[in-house]
Amino acid sequence: MTEYDVFRALVTAQEQGEDIALATVVRTQGSVPRHEGSKLVVWPNGDIVGTVGGGMLESQVIEAARQVISEAQPRLLNFRLSNPEEGDVGICGGTIDVFIEPILPPPTVIVVGCGHVGKEVAALAKWVGFRVLVTDDRADLCSEANIPGMDGYIVAPASELTDHVTITSQTYIAAMTRGQPIDLALLPALVKSPARYIGVIGSRRRWTLTAEALREQGLTDEDLSRVYAPVGLELQAETPREIAVSVVAEIIMVQRGGDGKPMRHSVAQSRAVGHE
Repeated sequence: MTEYDVFRALVTAQEQGEDIALATVVRTQGSVPRHEGSKLVVWPNGDIVGTVGGGMLESQVIEAARQVISEAQPRLLNFRLSNPEEGDVGICGGTIDVFIEPILPPPTVIVVGCGHVGKEVAALAKWVGFRVLVTDDRADLCSEANIPGMDGYIVAPASELTDHVTITSQTYIAAMTRGQPIDLALLPALVKSPARYIGVIGSRRRWTLTAEALREQGLTDEDLSRVYAPVGLELQAETPREIAVSVVAEIIMVQRGGDGKPMRHSVAQSRAVGHE
């Protein structure tokens, strides 16, 4: 296994939107199994490419890397390789520091439904900087000709979306679907995924009926609480572009941890606190 294999794995994981961690030997002292700069790529399921030394050392690095992926926080680990009876990971006699960092895919918006509203949501999400994939079972709409400049086009039924794309904690789903039957086919898999955001277009009545039908399929209230429906912030939006502003604004709010309140209210509150 060469450094080329490690870097190729990193690039491939990014292209496929996968969560991974990169473990790098950053400092060594004394006799150790691998030199500084040695790298190991770890996937959430424990798959690896590369090595930082094998044995107990590598097993502990892999387990820590899986936690780093889950928590999205880097970690620096120090290992002694002297006395296994005291809990050390080897008998080489040296010490080794391993830095583990999460390598998460770029935030990705998946727009389900390429009609008038979906087209505008995709264009606006791309404009503000998201990686954007669009999907529809209508090939003429899910195309470069209809929605130019997207990062991917998935022509498939809504029920097959998770067969074609990896859903991660960096994924935001904007379901601009054309009817309840599509929502019923789409949502069961999505609410069980790690998607950061799942928004569904439609009226409150449509969502009430959809939620009842999903409960009959076995989904729980906890599952359904993950869905933002009706989708978007309340702007009294009417046109497809106005609705797109509402939807993308809600996605940004979730991504950044905002609350959607008018800024002037926050400023006024801050001033009031300052005068107390």
